[in-house]
Amino acid sequence: MSHHHTSPGDRRIALVTGAAGGLGTAQVEALSDAGMQVVAHARMPSERLDALTRRAGAIPAVRDLSDPEAARSLVQDAVRTAGRLDVLVANHATMSMSALADADPGEWWRVVRTNLLGTFALTQEAVRAMRAHGDGGRIIIISSEWGVIGWPNASAYAASKAGLISLVKCLGRELAPEGILVNAIAPGVIDTPQLQVDADDAGVDLQEMHERYADGIPLGRVGRATEIAEAVQFLADPALAAMAGQTLQINGGSTRGRV
Repeated sequence: MSHHHTSPGDRRIALVTGAAGGLGTAQVEALSDAGMQVVAHARMPSERLDALTRRAGAIPAVRDLSDPEAARSLVQDAVRTAGRLDVLVANHATMSMSALADADPGEWWRVVRTNLLGTFALTQEAVRAMRAHGDGGRIIIISSEWGVIGWPNASAYAASKAGLISLVKCLGRELAPEGILVNAIAPGVIDTPQLQVDADDAGVDLQEMHERYADGIPLGRVGRATEIAEAVQFLADPALAAMAGQTLQINGGSTRGRV
């Protein structure tokens, strides 16, 4: 990773949602390493969040992003606390798996509300915050390979993540004239605690799940959270001035060229 440290007076402010999970923790650390002041969000207080904020010098923030108003207030509070907002990383997500015929509509919509509507509300408020200081910004939305290709028993999650890719395409066009650059990352299978959900759905242990996924990945292994964090750091860089409306697919070669 690069380490472009800045003086306190021009330090950029980033908000990372879902910071207590494997991907989010790595993202907070990467942006902090790049010299940013990071607001680290989680759905609930935890020792993991406390340890992260101490280690990365981050500001903790707790909200349930299935509520759009909570998403808006998260951005507003981050701006009040840190003074402005330069980078939003919408990394939070929830997932449950079931066959479509067995899916509970309430649970289906809970996943979509959290992943898609929560990100819409965050992004809308972040755009207002970035317009307020008038010198652009970076919005990075974490989608998923499953939002590109779909996946059995994951219709709510895949639909929500596909919606995020379309949202990024729209906002890439809409906001680039203002210097607010919106892009997505679609990770493939990554070694995070989320893989336990997949293993439970498949009725196998975690090691077997790793091996099954690795068999379908040309690189021969699942991804690492730090590899996604490095891409976040890349997209957050103010020197990257022409990347807008794009989806970076980081998956070891398993999916190519669909977005």
